This record gives sequence, C-alpha cells and structure tokens, in this order.
Amino acid sequence: MNKTIPESLEFIHALKRKLESTHPAEVILIPPFTSLFSTAEALRGSDIQLGAQNLSHLTEGAVTGEVSGSMLVSVGCQYVLVGHSERRNIFREDDSLINQKLKTALSEGLRPIFCVGESGEDRESGKTNDIISNQLEKGLSGLTSMEMRKMTLAYEPVWAIGTGKNAQPEQAQEVHEAIRNQLALLYGSDISEATRIVYGGSVTPDNSPSLMAQPDVDGALVGGASLDADSFYAIINAIK
Repeated sequence: MNKTIPESLEFIHALKRKLESTHPAEVILIPPFTSLFSTAEALRGSDIQLGAQNLSHLTEGAVTGEVSGSMLVSVGCQYVLVGHSERRNIFREDDSLINQKLKTALSEGLRPIFCVGESGEDRESGKTNDIISNQLEKGLSGLTSMEMRKMTLAYEPVWAIGTGKNAQPEQAQEVHEAIRNQLALLYGSDISEATRIVYGGSVTPDNSPSLMAQPDVDGALVGGASLDADSFYAIINAIK
C-alpha cells in the first residue's frame, strides 16, 4: 500500500528512462488498485508488464470492495499476485481460498504469481519443506498441466519480509530446489523445469546478485527496494 497516482507515474517515468535499452529480464510492476489504470497508460508501448496485488475469488456480484479478474484484465493487467504472505497472515486467506483465486485468475486470462513461504517459527522447528509442500499441494489442487504453464511461483520466507533479514543464497536455493522437485512429482519434469520460481524476502541491490546466481532462483519478487527506481533498476540488472 504505497504510492499515490502522481508518485506512481513519477516512478514509472524514472524507471522507463533507465530501461530504454534492451534488457533480458522481464519486468512487471504491481501497483495499488488505484494506480492500475494510470500505470497501464504510462506503460503503453514499453516492455514493462502490469500486475495486480490481489483479486476476488468471485467473478462478479454483491461483494462490495472486491475487484474481479475481468476488471483487472480490462485495465491492462497480465499478472496477479495470489497468496501473498500478508494476505495469508493479516487477512487470514487460507489454502482453499487461495486455490479458488488461482482458478479464477486463470479462467479470466491472468497469469498468477503464486506465493508460498514459512514463518520464522516454522523454520526454527524444521518444518519449512512440510509447510511449503502443503501450501503447494492445496493451492494447486485441481490445476491442469496447461494451467501450470501460465504460473509463476514465488518463495517468500515470512521471517524475511520487511525485516531486513533475507534468506542466504544457499537457503533460498535449497527451498527453490525442493519446490521444483515437488512440481516434477505433481506435473512432470518438463513443467517443473519450465516454471519460473522467484524469490521474495528483503531483496536488495546488495544481495540480489548472489541470490540470482542460484540455479533454481529465476527472478525476484521485490518489496520495499522496488519503491525507489534506482534501487529497483539495480536489482533488475542482477537478473541475467
């Protein structure tokens, strides 16, 4: 919940100037709902894509305050976050609801960025893989192989979000590898290898090169460091 419309536009103009040359990374901006339309207009003609931070599991109806997938598509979104840790923890979204949201997003033509991750208590008690395996199994329940090809997975250790504590590169790689192995069991090695798994959790310009160098880390879901164009651009440059 950052940036008004004028602040969003100022950020976009600064980032677009830095990204004028061809860059191998795919860049997606995920602003607040209020900035989506203005952001879409400002991004017109650029390679930067647009995503939303959330969507309703319903397609329409008497659900005041909710935003549907079709509304997001109509404003120009290609992507949507589903299952972000703050949605899970603050708003109590469970795996069943997240599964519904994934199915709704896909049915509306959006590409979900599906977030999974463990708490600090889970990690300390050695439950990281069990927690994430359960989130994957329940969240992906009923999704087909064709639908999986439209998905991006994001590992975001809850204990690292907004704390300044990022997972060490080896820790991130260990979890990303476990996620990829589970995808192989669920959908086969072809889909497992083709699925992008990005890391989110206090990503900064300083730690992004070592994180992005890990074989199973395919990108970054950037939080606070994405609020400044210079900082965000430095992270983009770490993705080869």
